[in-house]
Amino acid sequence: KEMQRLGMDKPIMIGGATTSKAHTAVKIDPHYDKPIVWVKDASRAVGVAQSLISPELQEKFVAKLKMDYEGVRERHISRQSQAKWLTLEQARANKTKIDWGNYKPTVPSFTGTKIFDDYPLQELVDYIDWTPFFHAWELKGSYPKIFDNEEKGEEAKKLFADAKGMLNQIVAEKWLQAKAIIGLYPANAVGDDIEIYKDESRTEVLTTFHNLRQQQERPKGKPNRCLTDFIAPKDSGIKDYIGIFVVTTGIGIDERVAEYEKDHDDYNAIMIKALADRLAEAFAERMHKRVRKEFWGYTADEQLSSNALIKEEYKGIRPAAGYPACPDHTEKDLIWALMDVKANTGILLTEAKAMVPTAAVSGIYYGHPDSSYFAVGKISREQTEEYAQRKGISISDAEYWLAPSLGYET
Repeated sequence: KEMQRLGMDKPIMIGGATTSKAHTAVKIDPHYDKPIVWVKDASRAVGVAQSLISPELQEKFVAKLKMDYEGVRERHISRQSQAKWLTLEQARANKTKIDWGNYKPTVPSFTGTKIFDDYPLQELVDYIDWTPFFHAWELKGSYPKIFDNEEKGEEAKKLFADAKGMLNQIVAEKWLQAKAIIGLYPANAVGDDIEIYKDESRTEVLTTFHNLRQQQERPKGKPNRCLTDFIAPKDSGIKDYIGIFVVTTGIGIDERVAEYEKDHDDYNAIMIKALADRLAEAFAERMHKRVRKEFWGYTADEQLSSNALIKEEYKGIRPAAGYPACPDHTEKDLIWALMDVKANTGILLTEAKAMVPTAAVSGIYYGHPDSSYFAVGKISREQTEEYAQRKGISISDAEYWLAPSLGYET
């Protein structure tokens, strides 16, 4: 939209793991007169660029692209018209059924925040999930099975050896610093919102988290879920709790990357970024385990292997703002304000709500044994308008941040 407003005429190529042809055709292409091309992977970008700049190829290429996108949009509209929507009232009536009368929340060992200023990196190594590391290098396959792959096995082994070598240096020489802050608070659900209280008197509300509810018709017996379903309703009289966390293993990485790039060593610059990301996820895993067993203690006797942790066989969940169960990135602002994250850890949010350092993870701890991950999916205009009212923002702002979740055209 901004490029259109400025009268720009450059074509756009879109790619990456979070993109798709359908999203490009439906949500992006209609807003710009010039070609917008979804490119499946980087290896095809050169051919696309050649077609876009070639006087002989461009016209035919763009015409075929527009026809292709129009077909995608028509199929999308057809599916949308077939989708069965519930009103917000109907969706809430089909919320997750939890027997709150027989539920007794575990009282955390503390409420408020706890800061970890220089967490030992060595403690995180065993919590690394290596499968996404190989994906970052375009080597698709699960660890350690990827080593047996006829085509990718040898390359994967070499990459892994280099990664382990650098990881040992990162830990031994403290190339990176790990910092974290966690918070545990009294909390209760009010509608689809969650009130966070200052103390056990529950008289002062520190902040309110906002969640969205699945609104399309579900199969018989399946609820229209919302994360708030996993927190005891305020009118139940049950004193429930919620947790929050922000972790990073990226402090010090910029200097290292700058050194590698100065020497034109792209391989090691990418390697340290990939390892920092893996350590950040490992830190989130380690901290969640400590919360479950130690700080909140709702599964104090938990005994799970590293593989079981990767498979998320523990009780409770830690969804992050911007992910399928809570797609609104602006909920991070509430986390940062509540725990004064920037002052306490140095981790900040950009205008687009990305975390800096980028090797960082944040989210919310839900401890109820029935809590589970899910995708909100598409929502109706009715829910968007009510959500905006609950958050105290304009409908246009709500639509901006919830754009991928809107089940209607703005």
